[in-house]
Amino acid sequence: MKWISFRYQGKQDYGVLTENEEIFSSEQLFGEAKPSSLLAYIEQPQPILNLAQIPCFQLKDVVVEIPIIPPNNVMAVGKNYYEHVLEMGSKEDVPEKMMLFTKSKNALLPHAGHIELHQSVTSQLDYEGELAVIIGKKIKNATLDEADQAIFGFTILNDITARDLQKQHKQFFIGKSLDTSAPMGPVILQKSRPLAEQSFSIQTLVNGELRQNGTTDQLIFPIAQIVAELSQGHTLLPGDIIATGTPKGVGKGMKPPQFLKEGDQIEIIISGIGTLKNTVVRSTERKEEQ
Repeated sequence: MKWISFRYQGKQDYGVLTENEEIFSSEQLFGEAKPSSLLAYIEQPQPILNLAQIPCFQLKDVVVEIPIIPPNNVMAVGKNYYEHVLEMGSKEDVPEKMMLFTKSKNALLPHAGHIELHQSVTSQLDYEGELAVIIGKKIKNATLDEADQAIFGFTILNDITARDLQKQHKQFFIGKSLDTSAPMGPVILQKSRPLAEQSFSIQTLVNGELRQNGTTDQLIFPIAQIVAELSQGHTLLPGDIIATGTPKGVGKGMKPPQFLKEGDQIEIIISGIGTLKNTVVRSTERKEEQ
């Protein structure tokens, strides 16, 4: 089942997206007792009334929104694909322990939203197509089995990174948390079977050119291990988002490097979920009014 958050004629809503690109609204799904948002549903799931009715909306008629706003910053794993480690360095850089960082949730951007170039701040803006995990229940000190059972679903996340800032600060937060640097969506695919029974292919295209092509079978640290390790001494909450790493093929890894520029269109395709598409635009350089 694919969950989607959207806006129709100025009104916020969420629902289930069908294979025919039609949407069952939250009221159709739950009646008057509907949870106020998709995150509220994840926190306290309710039985769905029925799907044997006519969907309310067509996907083409709505504005797709960020699926959920998580309770915490987006958590992420770095250097989690062997070939990506090599393109960014050498075999000596393959991590023995999980490399963890966060992206500000203020950086979240919906499908079809504009990625700011931030040309006055960085000259090395890059893309990273990733599978992201959505936590479905509160867990702490979880086993691998408990971590598996705690996952609500999966979505697509583009871990936009300012490589020069990442290097200057010698940590990842600033270089990965510029405004609009976390495009996510367009839907959340609800988990329906154990992790051992599923694998996802990940492809990233820039202006139609295939740049990344990998699968989650190539992860150095598998998904259940990521979730379990993040829960050790640290409570994970419903709606938490965890990006699991990116395959080889990023712009910095090309020879010569190919960083993002104004007008670039980035498409990330993950099997079973769909396509996240965003366009790069120049920043307005306008300061926010105090």
